[in-house]
Amino acid sequence: MSETISIIVPSYNEEKSIPFFYEAICAEREKFKQIDVELELIFVDDGSKDRTLDVVKELHGRDGQVHYISFSRNFGKEAGIYAGLEHATGDYLVLMDADLQDPPSYLMEMYKAIKEEGYDSVATRRVDRKGEPVIRSFFARQFYKLMNQISNTEIVDGARDYRLMTRQMADAILSMKEYNRFTKGIYGWVGFRTKWLEYQNVERVAGETKWSFWKLFKYSLEGIMAF
Repeated sequence: MSETISIIVPSYNEEKSIPFFYEAICAEREKFKQIDVELELIFVDDGSKDRTLDVVKELHGRDGQVHYISFSRNFGKEAGIYAGLEHATGDYLVLMDADLQDPPSYLMEMYKAIKEEGYDSVATRRVDRKGEPVIRSFFARQFYKLMNQISNTEIVDGARDYRLMTRQMADAILSMKEYNRFTKGIYGWVGFRTKWLEYQNVERVAGETKWSFWKLFKYSLEGIMAF
């Protein structure tokens, strides 16, 4: 019996990145077809002001495995993650960014770690912050250091949202109903056996980061208050 992996892609003003991302996923699809696993894409348009939604609709029109959710305005990445998890129907779920900073080439390794090694999730972390402003890297490291001093929940320095998980773990995350969400903390709070993959920082394939220093600062405060 075939299995399905739902790839959830929160997207805000990513019209330039999505065609490259889709092409990369299609290459991985061929590998998964050989082991009877389907990949479906769920784009969550977070109130984009560019043609992100139009690009996704075009893909949906020619590929039955591309789905989308469109927000009425920009609610933020955490809302996009939750909506994607809530709508995904796959046996396994994975969160990815559309800018290819989350290498699709790791998907097969992540899937096999769950199937063959007994993990509940496979998560990724950057081992460096190459290409990032020095001041931003400094405060990011200080944030993770503080979090792990004041919280009982492990929050790994350099952790990405890029993570493949079982349906059971996804359901546990969805059971957390708080409005102000800090998913990086929720991952650790719900438990489950996780394998970590490390890789060098990857530059965006197109477009610009949507995370200003101020947005990251406010997000860090939410994490501190939540955990």
